[in-house]
Amino acid sequence: MNKFFFGIAIAILSFTTSHAQNKKEVTITGKVVDKATKQPLEYATVAFFSKIENKIVTGGITDLDGNFSIPVKSGTYDVSVEFISFTKKTFENKELTTDTNLGTIILEESAQALDEVEIIAERTTVEIKLDKKVYNIGKDLTTAGGTVSDALNNVPSVSVDIEGAISLRGNENVRILINGKPSAMAGFGDTNILSQLPAEAIERVEVITSPSARYDAEGTAGILNIILRQKETLGFNGSVNLTLGHPDNAGLSANLNYRKEKYNLFANLGWRYFDAPRTNFSDATYFDVPDENGFLADERIREDQEVERLNRNYNANIGMEYFLTDKSSITGSIFYRYGEDADLSINNTDRFRDNTPTEKTLRREDQNEEDNSYQISLNYQNQFGDDRDHKLTVDFQYENDSEEQFTYLNEDYIFTNNANPEPFQIEQEFTQEDQKEYLIQADYVLPLGENSRFEAGYRGNFENEVTDYRLVQEDTDTGEMIINDQYTNVFDYDENVNAIYSQYGTKFGKFSFLLGLRLEHTQLKGKIDSRLTDQELNDTYGFPIDTDFDNNYLGLFPTVNVIYNLSGEDSDTEESISAGYNRRINRPRGWFINPFPTRSSRTNVFQGNPNLQPAFASAFDLGYLKRWDKLTFTTSVYYQHETDSFDWIEEGIQVNGTNVVRTIPVNLATNQRTGAELGVMYNPKKWLRLNSSFNFFQFKTDGEFNNVDYSTENNSWFARFSSKVTLPWEIDWQTNAHYRGARQDAQSDTDGIFSMDLAFSKEFLNNNATISLNVRDLLNSRKRNSLTTTESFTRYRESQWRQRQINLSFIYRFNQQKQRQRGNRNGGGMNDDMEFQG
Repeated sequence: MNKFFFGIAIAILSFTTSHAQNKKEVTITGKVVDKATKQPLEYATVAFFSKIENKIVTGGITDLDGNFSIPVKSGTYDVSVEFISFTKKTFENKELTTDTNLGTIILEESAQALDEVEIIAERTTVEIKLDKKVYNIGKDLTTAGGTVSDALNNVPSVSVDIEGAISLRGNENVRILINGKPSAMAGFGDTNILSQLPAEAIERVEVITSPSARYDAEGTAGILNIILRQKETLGFNGSVNLTLGHPDNAGLSANLNYRKEKYNLFANLGWRYFDAPRTNFSDATYFDVPDENGFLADERIREDQEVERLNRNYNANIGMEYFLTDKSSITGSIFYRYGEDADLSINNTDRFRDNTPTEKTLRREDQNEEDNSYQISLNYQNQFGDDRDHKLTVDFQYENDSEEQFTYLNEDYIFTNNANPEPFQIEQEFTQEDQKEYLIQADYVLPLGENSRFEAGYRGNFENEVTDYRLVQEDTDTGEMIINDQYTNVFDYDENVNAIYSQYGTKFGKFSFLLGLRLEHTQLKGKIDSRLTDQELNDTYGFPIDTDFDNNYLGLFPTVNVIYNLSGEDSDTEESISAGYNRRINRPRGWFINPFPTRSSRTNVFQGNPNLQPAFASAFDLGYLKRWDKLTFTTSVYYQHETDSFDWIEEGIQVNGTNVVRTIPVNLATNQRTGAELGVMYNPKKWLRLNSSFNFFQFKTDGEFNNVDYSTENNSWFARFSSKVTLPWEIDWQTNAHYRGARQDAQSDTDGIFSMDLAFSKEFLNNNATISLNVRDLLNSRKRNSLTTTESFTRYRESQWRQRQINLSFIYRFNQQKQRQRGNRNGGGMNDDMEFQG
């Protein structure tokens, strides 16, 4: 009996196999085009569904000309043809027994699909990953015609103060990356450059408060990674943006892209002219100042400064991605930026002694600057096998920045009660800054099964900065211009960092974690070439100065990031808890170390400190996210302990008989920071979107400098709110409000700052064009008011970095409907950002 059933089974198997083998293979061809434009659709998908097997048995995609040629076993199929944002076309019960040409298949754009795509593009969303929060920048109307700095100020956890300084959770020691790497586009660490790049260039911002070992350990607050838009649309496409504004603001930029089967060409071009007037008022009182007869009295100095800043900037980023094979590519790009700045500063100074006017002067400063910088980047990517996560990437980057600055300073008496006043000298400053930086980076990723991954890599960053400063002053007796040996100097500074890292990530059940370790060697090397001796330098600046230093630091930087998914597979909501730990370093930049002071004011100067040492910090973060259909809620608490932290100290000193407030950075022992933040995104209706965030933090500093105790403990907070409403006639109205709470440290009390932005926009020409009107700082209230109190002086300051700005912007987009369709072809595992997918 068993032999009988075994024989039957063999017969059935033989028949089935024979039948299958008798099915011949046929080739199905055709072409897919757009009904409206008659243009071919590249990357349209063609699928063959077998009802007998109840599955898709094979398929393919169209080429650059919209053609497809797909082999399939002869039989009867439902053949479907689809492309993103187009209505799918299906040929049901198509009998395919011979080679068949389906002819030209015409697809029509789907109004419903386009509407859904538009909603997603407009909405700013947040994604929680193992080591970062990703904010996809939607259509932020208030930044149209604005800059990258303007856009960053609307990202939760990030704040940009009135002077352009960027902080993360209230901490200004944040590392800025462009597309994951340090870049000339970020100004070699000078965040003011970000105020010159257009906001429209940003696709998303990654807020990395618990960086993984893949990232440079620089930045005790964390990392802001700005991802720029890189179009991969088919054929030739792009956009043009024109902006006009008041105070004078004119800009023209273009984003262009041309994609063929083997390569992709892209270019981002921009020009901008703008006037950014600023004001600064200072009222300082120095205690018990002796006069020429030795009598003590309080001396009061009031300075009222107005600065006109005219800027002309040109930037271009041109590159090509070439596909060597289906699994490897090489990308090269050149970024170039040229800037011309012409600043005119008028400073009115009044002096009083025991509230009696003694002197009034007018100081004029003309400053002209030319800045040339370029960056050459090469990137190679290679995928091993069919797993897209198994890959090697290699980057090389070279940057060069050259800046020339000439400043003419002159001061005249308007009034003085001194019978024989000492005449002011005409001064001329010549500054040449040359900066070079090399970056070499390699990263290897190895998937280990479906839900695990190992990664290792190397990064070398080598930077040299040479500042050649020359001060020429008038001999008031002869009128001859003579070099001042006290201030003329050459400062040569190197920062070299070599790092290797490895990390391992995996997922089991509802847990996902990422463990990493980074080893970094840092060399901070500098030499000051001055005409003064070391002792003369020490006597001049009041503390010992190391004029030839070579400091080396070797550090281990561990990272741990964990996510626990609270939501079930069938849940309509997303809910998770995340935790992270990382160790970070804060390296002093060149301008923090250069000891030669600024000279824009006789009574307020900034001076670097060559004795600065790197600061090290350990940070802990615990976060929670819950997402419903229309509501997203995020919150986190964090703690950071930093040793040898930098802080700014203001001292009253005398320079050539003049009372001066000197601001200097020093290492102040320890700094502890504890805080909490929460964010809410709510979209109750298609026409209404609300977004708000709140951050509260407490800081405690312990330390002293020059025998003065600067320990302090205080707290502060900042909050933002944004609403976007679609009015009749499809006019969008957006309002942004931002408040930064009052703050107090060991020396200063700073008032809170409130600002509001307003914008309107309208799309037309079949949604290919947008016109928008926005007002930044509607109430003209972004002003910093602070009061500094020390044993030797008190000073009240009021400053406004940029006045209310009104911009009218026009954007035209062409051929951007047909985006290349992307999908996760390996069906699971982890993506490049170590985010697990099911």
